[in-house]
Amino acid sequence: MSLFTSRSSLSTDELKNDLTSGFFVFLIALPLCLGIAMASGFPPIAGIMTAVVGGLISTFLGSSALTIKGPAAGLIVIAIGAVTELGGGDPMTGYKRALAVGVIAALIQIVFSLFRAATLGIAMSPSVVHGMLSAIGVIIIAKQAHTMVGVKPESKGVLDLLAEIPHSLAHANPEIAAIGLLSLAILFGLPLIKKPWAKKVPAPIIVLLVTVPLGFLFDLDHSHTYSFSGHVYNLGPEYLVQLPGNVLNALTMPDFSMISSPVTWKYVMMFALVGSIESVLSVLAVDAMDPKKRASNLNKDLFAVGIGNLICGLIGGLPMISEIVRSKANIDAEARTGWSNFFHGLFLLLFVALIPGMLHRIPLAALAAMLVYTGFRLASPAEFKHVNALGKDQLFLFVVTLVTTLATDLLMGVGLGLVLKVVMHVSRGARLKDLVKPEISTRMEDKEMRIVVEDVGIFTTLLKVRKAVENRPPGIERVVLDVRSAVLVDHTFIRNLQTMAEEWEDTDLVFEGLEKMKSSSEHPLASRRKAS
Repeated sequence: MSLFTSRSSLSTDELKNDLTSGFFVFLIALPLCLGIAMASGFPPIAGIMTAVVGGLISTFLGSSALTIKGPAAGLIVIAIGAVTELGGGDPMTGYKRALAVGVIAALIQIVFSLFRAATLGIAMSPSVVHGMLSAIGVIIIAKQAHTMVGVKPESKGVLDLLAEIPHSLAHANPEIAAIGLLSLAILFGLPLIKKPWAKKVPAPIIVLLVTVPLGFLFDLDHSHTYSFSGHVYNLGPEYLVQLPGNVLNALTMPDFSMISSPVTWKYVMMFALVGSIESVLSVLAVDAMDPKKRASNLNKDLFAVGIGNLICGLIGGLPMISEIVRSKANIDAEARTGWSNFFHGLFLLLFVALIPGMLHRIPLAALAAMLVYTGFRLASPAEFKHVNALGKDQLFLFVVTLVTTLATDLLMGVGLGLVLKVVMHVSRGARLKDLVKPEISTRMEDKEMRIVVEDVGIFTTLLKVRKAVENRPPGIERVVLDVRSAVLVDHTFIRNLQTMAEEWEDTDLVFEGLEKMKSSSEHPLASRRKAS
């Protein structure tokens, strides 16, 4: 059955809900797309282009009913790294070469989808993924905090940029800092307001409604100086979003001149792997929140993302993913079908085509504040608390991935996190051959399917179990997962099976033997090993 209801059968209520939710998401996406592009070293309009492609094209290729496709904060670090390293000091050259990286990565994503590799995304350790995202959050804060107060930092490294934040605050441009800090106060303060209206109005829109008039008040559109507390400060259009005079002028072709460079392929792999993993995990999370509990075809959705990224790379846009924050807003706005994603892209296109001048009035400090807020949410203390509750082993993986990513790059951070996880499994009694090729057996008993985990319950086992359940005979009402023979069962295995179970209509999932294993913490999803 097709994901999308045809125009002729789309009910009035569905159309109304999808139009409303699409408009709501458009309001959120507009400033975020600009900010993400700016932080990525791409022209601001590139973020809008990506969301338009994600809405108008990728919508009809994917299978997820309620995900919103567009640029994401999780790819900022990769994008700015590609622009910087491939540009050789020239931002425009770096941008064009980063587009080529995006094109190649998109082709790899398409190949992933055709070979049905999307399910590998569910096998990623949540602690490693959260460690990676927290590191990205720290990096975003380190880079954007200075822009938020109107200061150009001298440092380049992440840790040095963090250390320089107090200096930037002390030497802030007062009027720019007023815009940035007020924006940040709105973003943090609005969720604390318990009134119904506070939940209905997107915080980014309130930020724009407040800061755009401030930009007019401070006359940011004209270069001038002003005095404050005995110091002279500069103001001008450089503190506003810069756009091409004609939207068509924003179309940019990729530069493939560095295609044979190892640096190019480093970023290709980062875009392809991190982008694919984020997309898959977002789709699974959205499916779990879907009121109708519709299960998406992960490979079809990754194919849609790959095609979208291919188009974006060829015209000058940012890489896209199935994005979780805007998708949740879409669900909260009571979207019914994939048309809500289409409408969000359409509203963005109409806005840019009809009133592009309004974008130029947005202060960069306001966008930087939104990104600082996003970075804080990615790296909030709550993430550390959540991972710690799962056990010291998961906290260790989380911290190692976080620190390594900050000290090196995403590939090294994620790679080391995964290697340490394997070492951890072996130290707990798992054999290497079982990690690579775990054994399961299945048998049917009336309306019950019993799956026996013979040795280990880890990410490779998860893929086998998922396949077995997806191919279960009709009429199965209960799946029993027997882990009594398993040496260990890790957090990734338990967590993802619980998530998957929410997709299975009319089928219950029951663990057998889990209670007899030694848990790494009191959390119900904590890793377990065979009691000695």
